[in-house]
Amino acid sequence: MAGHSKFKNIMFRKGAQDKKRAREFAKLAREITVAAKLGAPDPAMNPRLRTAIAAAKAQSMPKDNIERAIKKGAGETDGEDYFEMRYEGYGPGGVAVIVEALTDNKNRTASDVRAAFSKLGGSLGETNSVSFNFERRGLITYPTSAADHDAVFEVALEAGASDVESAGETHEVSCEPDELHAVLDGMTAAFGDPSGAELDWKPLTTTELDEDKTRSLLKLIDALEDLDDVQHVFTNMDISEEIMEKLGTE
Repeated sequence: MAGHSKFKNIMFRKGAQDKKRAREFAKLAREITVAAKLGAPDPAMNPRLRTAIAAAKAQSMPKDNIERAIKKGAGETDGEDYFEMRYEGYGPGGVAVIVEALTDNKNRTASDVRAAFSKLGGSLGETNSVSFNFERRGLITYPTSAADHDAVFEVALEAGASDVESAGETHEVSCEPDELHAVLDGMTAAFGDPSGAELDWKPLTTTELDEDKTRSLLKLIDALEDLDDVQHVFTNMDISEEIMEKLGTE
């Protein structure tokens, strides 16, 4: 699993799918609301909102939910003020962890994140304590059924992307963070809505884990992602195919 920093992409994750789906929709809606509030409520005039909507569509979020979140951000309905927060630390086995959150209560979120690290074998650090191990990038994903590698590469390069990696059933298009929206527009025009579009943290180095440490890290990531305020969790873990397969059969 080297190179994959976002653990939700691992297919053997367990849990109540309906509950997780509802939580995912709530987090997507929060990002849409914040994007609409910080910029124009029109996605054509607001690149961040356009990306947030693309991410929501990729998760099959209902159109009504998306429109409701936009109206909330535009001030047409009552809503909270959210703050963007980033927390950094180390998990079991010395794995670097970055947590991104949108919160209306900084103290509550900091306390919840710190508690998760403390209880599950990790340690919360200062800002920039682990982010030097990562590269900030835009990441757009498509299923390989959308087109072959050469076609995706040609369009992505023309749109301003820096790299395309195709493996398994996924094309991953990488670009500079400030090029995400332009690349997304070019890719969408050619292939339709992507299966994912976001700002990502790509690990520059990875930390290999044994089976026990993998189990412990899984628990920490689950606990963090279960927090309502947490939007994304990134790590620099490296898990062997053997361990992945073993955990996937349990």
